Amino acid sequence: MRAPLRTAVALVALLTAVATVATGQAAQAAPAPTANTHAVKVCAAPATGTAACHALARTDLTPSATPAGLAPAALRSAYNLTASGSASQTIAIVDAYDDPTAEADLAVYRTQFGLPACTTANGCFRKVDQNGGTQYPRKDAGWALEVSLDLDMASAICPGCHILLVEAKSNSFANLGAAENRAVALGATVVSNSWGGPDAADSTYGSYFNHPGVAITVSSGDNGYGAEYPASSHYVTAVGGTTLTSGGGTRGWTEKAWSGAGSGCSTLNTALSGAAGAGTGCAKRAVADVSAVADPATGVSVYDSTTYQGRSGWFVVGGTSASAPIIAGVYALAGNAAGIDNNYPYAHPASFFDVTSGSNGSCPTSQWCTARTGWDGPTGLGTPNGTAGF
Repeated sequence: MRAPLRTAVALVALLTAVATVATGQAAQAAPAPTANTHAVKVCAAPATGTAACHALARTDLTPSATPAGLAPAALRSAYNLTASGSASQTIAIVDAYDDPTAEADLAVYRTQFGLPACTTANGCFRKVDQNGGTQYPRKDAGWALEVSLDLDMASAICPGCHILLVEAKSNSFANLGAAENRAVALGATVVSNSWGGPDAADSTYGSYFNHPGVAITVSSGDNGYGAEYPASSHYVTAVGGTTLTSGGGTRGWTEKAWSGAGSGCSTLNTALSGAAGAGTGCAKRAVADVSAVADPATGVSVYDSTTYQGRSGWFVVGGTSASAPIIAGVYALAGNAAGIDNNYPYAHPASFFDVTSGSNGSCPTSQWCTARTGWDGPTGLGTPNGTAGF
């Protein structure tokens, strides 16, 4: 990008931020999908022993005077959620590398949509490295956008919750796992993870996720059929993805399985006991358990001032990176994590909006990749209908 164009983009982004904070207007629906809808993965594909974030940023949209994408009120409307409660809950966001403007960007998002302030000063927000200190790792623009997405979605669903951001010094499973353990040690009641890699064994990495009394959500992935880790861990709630559009039925929203949502059967990890009656067809761990919006074509509004590919400001972002912190927020609103485990949703299937159309590809057994009545791979039991399933 040539210098004059970079300057123009930066100026537009700045004016966008100022205008949106001043107006307080909330975008209530994602831009309609078009033939030229395009999104890019903001993190590189993972090497052995590492994970990639699952955020997908739309590149076919130009900065506008107000943020595009689904806003908090729209998400809470779609999933029958209230904005009150859970001030006693702490949602931890675990990601790799540093987002140096995380707190400031979160303030822009929350101000724009009329959410209460969540700052270090008022005790709502805390940021630490994987050791619990302030020796933050190096900045990475892709992971910084992931951080903003995660913080914004946790805020959108549970604006009264405290937020703890734990930054791993790299995207290795060892460092991300250390950050996971740190989040729990610092008092997180819910932990959101919007990253993953090839299927792996709990015998290798499970100690990072085996935290009874803490709800741990993990993105199922954005590559369609095929299980990923740690979504395939026995110890987590695997979160798939949908395409969410306004209108239709008594609910006023319509959902189908998103074509990119990860799903499948792990060959390495044991099945959840609660899933035995769900008809998964998997001998071992089935993915996903539940789901929420993930399609970038019906994506969410995110504010990030760290320049990514020459752009900063308001983005429309999707991927199961959006659905994992959304479900983390629902767990926090429910406030039951200390007394339940990740089998709980399977005991309350009627507390979900069942998603019965859409597919993420082809697979040996239809329900592993095609939505149907009841459990299916891309959407699990379905999407939240209030907090009763959590």
